[in-house]
Amino acid sequence: MAYQDRYLEYLESVPEIATRCFAAGGGPVLAYTSNLDVVVTWNVDTFNAILDQYLKEEPSFTDEETIDNMEDFARIVSYFAIHGYGGEVEVTSKEVVEEMRRLFEYRYELGGTCAQGSAALGAMGMPVLTHITDQSAEVIEWLDYEGIESTKDGKRVPIRECVSGEAPLLHLIVQYPKGDKIRVGGKEYEIALSNRIIIDYDQVHKIMPVRRDFLDYLEEHAKKISSYDISGFNAIRDQEVLEGRIRELAGHYRVMKEKNPNVIIYFESAHYISSQIRDTLYDGIGEYMDIMGMNEEELEDLTKRKAHPVDKEDIESVLDGLDYVLELYPAKGIVMHSKDYALYYGEPMENVDIEMGLTLGNLMSGTRARIGRYGTREDCRKSLELDLSQIGLEFAKRLPQIRKKHTAILVPSRYMEKPRYTIGLGDTFVAGMQLCFARTFLNALS
Repeated sequence: MAYQDRYLEYLESVPEIATRCFAAGGGPVLAYTSNLDVVVTWNVDTFNAILDQYLKEEPSFTDEETIDNMEDFARIVSYFAIHGYGGEVEVTSKEVVEEMRRLFEYRYELGGTCAQGSAALGAMGMPVLTHITDQSAEVIEWLDYEGIESTKDGKRVPIRECVSGEAPLLHLIVQYPKGDKIRVGGKEYEIALSNRIIIDYDQVHKIMPVRRDFLDYLEEHAKKISSYDISGFNAIRDQEVLEGRIRELAGHYRVMKEKNPNVIIYFESAHYISSQIRDTLYDGIGEYMDIMGMNEEELEDLTKRKAHPVDKEDIESVLDGLDYVLELYPAKGIVMHSKDYALYYGEPMENVDIEMGLTLGNLMSGTRARIGRYGTREDCRKSLELDLSQIGLEFAKRLPQIRKKHTAILVPSRYMEKPRYTIGLGDTFVAGMQLCFARTFLNALS
């Protein structure tokens, strides 16, 4: 059966959902981390000059490597750019950060999955309760929408009341556009896909501090929460630190589920600096996950490391990879998002219109890719002028013909060959997903 386009229908449902969430005093929660991104303005000539000066060996990257100097920067970033890969790498040298700020023009943006997701929902007029780690004035400024709140002294307060006097945590973002030419050792390589690499100069998120007063507030008001989107674990490097965080949060998630069995715990994956950390985390909190979210690169990386590689150009191979992940980790389902489509694969979700979440996730992230900021409802409406992805349409057409172990729902994206922006698209997609859980929550109240 051909895909039926319901983008406009779902977009027009958002104002009512927002109004009812404000009235009910409930809705989505997004946690745990935030930072200030230093977004480099890409200049391929400047980047090639860096390679001419600092690249001493073939582009490469191995798991858990850090950028300790400009030679590492040249080798690792050229590897990601040539292949069109996205990812996240730690930088240990402040001199590298300063050199990048000297060589390139840059601007500041909001960083962190939950922070960007909160801002994306705020731009759509939705209330959201958020936990952030960087509460600097520079970060809070990006979150100052009506309805974005956090906790302070045991109470829910507007986010603007949570400003600290601390300096912001900086993450360097390098975006590279499809088609640009990179010179390596006399050879020229064309960037395969528009993407970005996140370079962290940040000690705080190695421990990912979580405020106990925030957790206590959630446990006391669990019935007011439609979904609980959790992320930010990916910068932790120490096994003992992670195990302590898992013990603390596993007990918290257990209480949340006891007090509100209908709350959806949505874990958004990421590029993990350490694959061992990732495996420990998934094993430790997997039983509490209703949904595990990831992009297609994260699925490729996870299955490849487990000796079960997938071909992302083949939807049947993608489903096989998702089957394998669901065997490894006890989530009820997986949401996978890509430039061409979004897919839910797992157990049927009673009374939840997953297609709505996938559609609004696609629309909100596509709008950010198109205009370079968090989109309003009117911005999203203009994105409907974009065509649906042909690959997404082909996958949707083929899906019913494939034998599947689980429920599969696929929504083609509105496609852009060369997006204006590649930062925070997955985070914005996750925000859109929360709207379908909010509607289920509101329907249950009425």
